Amino acid sequence: MSQRAAISVAPGDGIGPEITDAVVFILKEAGAAIDMDSIIIGRQIYEQGMSSGIPDRAWESIRSTKVLLKGPITTPQGGGYKSVNVTARTTLGLFANVRPVRSFAPFVKTPFPGMDLVIVRENEEDTYGGIEHQQTDEVVQCLKLITRPGTERIVRYAFEYARANDRKKVHCLSKDNIMKLTDGLFHKVFNEIAPEYPEIANDHMIIDIGTAKVAADPLRFDVIVTPNLYGDIISDVAAEVSGSVGLAGSANIGVAAAMFEAVHGSAPDIAGRNIANPSGLLNGAVLMLMHIRQPDTAELIQNAWLCAIEDGMHTADIKSAEYTKELLGTQEFARAVVDRLGKKPHTLKPAAHAKNEIHMDTVLHSHTPQSIGARKAPKVLKGVDIFLDWDEADRNPNVLGKRLEDLAGPDFRMTMISNRGIKVYPDGAPETYGTDHWCCRFVGGGLKNSNLIDLLTRIDNEGIETIKTENLYSFDGEAGYSKGQGE
Repeated sequence: MSQRAAISVAPGDGIGPEITDAVVFILKEAGAAIDMDSIIIGRQIYEQGMSSGIPDRAWESIRSTKVLLKGPITTPQGGGYKSVNVTARTTLGLFANVRPVRSFAPFVKTPFPGMDLVIVRENEEDTYGGIEHQQTDEVVQCLKLITRPGTERIVRYAFEYARANDRKKVHCLSKDNIMKLTDGLFHKVFNEIAPEYPEIANDHMIIDIGTAKVAADPLRFDVIVTPNLYGDIISDVAAEVSGSVGLAGSANIGVAAAMFEAVHGSAPDIAGRNIANPSGLLNGAVLMLMHIRQPDTAELIQNAWLCAIEDGMHTADIKSAEYTKELLGTQEFARAVVDRLGKKPHTLKPAAHAKNEIHMDTVLHSHTPQSIGARKAPKVLKGVDIFLDWDEADRNPNVLGKRLEDLAGPDFRMTMISNRGIKVYPDGAPETYGTDHWCCRFVGGGLKNSNLIDLLTRIDNEGIETIKTENLYSFDGEAGYSKGQGE
């Protein structure tokens, strides 16, 4: 008999409450050994003036149970509101987003029968840190942060997942041909870790062609590991080409907590009409049952669900002229699943979840030479990129360049001005347009921060507005900064 587990349940917004009711009904009827604590997060909390969407009572519950089953949330548009999903993932350290995607042909229409892949998405870093600034009238920025520790643990998690679930290959998807430092680090760490799993094949693809291949030839993939933004996009692509984004569940795994949900959103346009498909959240709940070590109940529910699909018990989003026998509402579909508990499908492959565990100690304690506590690479200050808000003299970079060369002083050479990452001085491309946002690169030897302060003071005294600086360092003799386009 499975040990009972406490979980927090948040119905969410839009269709969330009705699909959550349906899933809770199935869990209870299947005899899941869980005690549920219902909490409210999302729209109701936003409307009370709490911009995070998560009240203290909810945090207390989640931190106590360490497991959250969450319906979809509507994040209000406009400034000041934070995504509940992103807040929960980052606050609770839910570093791995796991999204299994398989086809259910022929009962759910898809051009790819046999599709069965898993996307392991880094969940805390990248552009989803939400670190954005408006720097001038015309330019805003979003910082993309990739860390070695964060990359090591998500890559290790992908390989440990593959090992535990008898998967044969892990693909890394990145854009390191353009973002050579951030995505370059992700790819580099992948290459460092992959040899530690010799029984699992590995490969790398550039994200754009990789996404195209997920859409056009998903059967070539087994496990995909990728940074945050790319993983969000390709998991929706994969879910859609599998037949319906409404069928996919999602697990968010951390050290101290985990969150389970559907891939899809809150669909407020169909809320309250009893037509939403609860399958995505149900498949998220199946992942939850695996996490709390109730694999037998997970298999019981998923096999019953597969039988319902196979028997033509369908909601409107997967209606098929050939295979739909009954068109069911949300609650009726849940009842159809419950009626099939104890049965296994005949055409679709029955669920048989791996009983192996992922070794989190291995995931969290990296072994690469560059890991935390290991030798740090020699770090040398080589210069500074100074970003300016400058909108004078018809935005002529030659005018700005000559002024800055005079201000460089004895410690620096001004080597380049770029605008939107494109070199515009010296000898810049005349075809590109300029905004009021300029990156001016100064380099020198034997530099200290006091040299940078003196340079900034000279620029400020000239009446030129500095909006940001980025120090330029080399690590082990290699530049830790990118060149401008055309440099």
